[in-house]
Amino acid sequence: MFILRHGETVWNVEGRMQGGLVSPLTERGRAQALRQGEILRRAGAEGLPVYSSPQGRALETARLAMPGAALIEDQRLAEIDMGAWQGLTYGEIRRVSPEIPAAPDSFLWKFAAPGGERLEEMLVRLRDFLSEVPAEAVVVTHGVASQLLRGCTLKLDLAAMAALDDPQGVVHRVTEHGEILLSS
Repeated sequence: MFILRHGETVWNVEGRMQGGLVSPLTERGRAQALRQGEILRRAGAEGLPVYSSPQGRALETARLAMPGAALIEDQRLAEIDMGAWQGLTYGEIRRVSPEIPAAPDSFLWKFAAPGGERLEEMLVRLRDFLSEVPAEAVVVTHGVASQLLRGCTLKLDLAAMAALDDPQGVVHRVTEHGEILLSS
């Protein structure tokens, strides 16, 4: 399976938590998506089914990376719903929720958002997706969703999942035996 995080967005640059809200790709984000397409073509991914989160930044990335592919939108690939924290920067979140760690070393703090999605809920939907998707597919999703999908595929514990990186503009080739980072 090839797993891509969407390209850079305006809110990524501003440090805002996007969750279910909309933020457009930047010029750099569009260039990253095109580069991901080149990586996928070199890796022989043409003709594979392409699954995408229905959120605009992921759909645009999928369309740029795999032009002409029949996209299969799947709500289970959406990013974590961060409830009341969506649209806020980390500093703004710390001001309203000072119990959040000052220097988080993983994404786990995001699951404490008031009115937001909980880790168990997100894991259920992503594991459900993985149980139905073919092993050879292209999946376009988001940062936290990518880390959890990759971690579930690799059968990692939660601490190891949280330690996975989530860069933009690359492609992760993931099987149950391991992960390879493909970049230009």
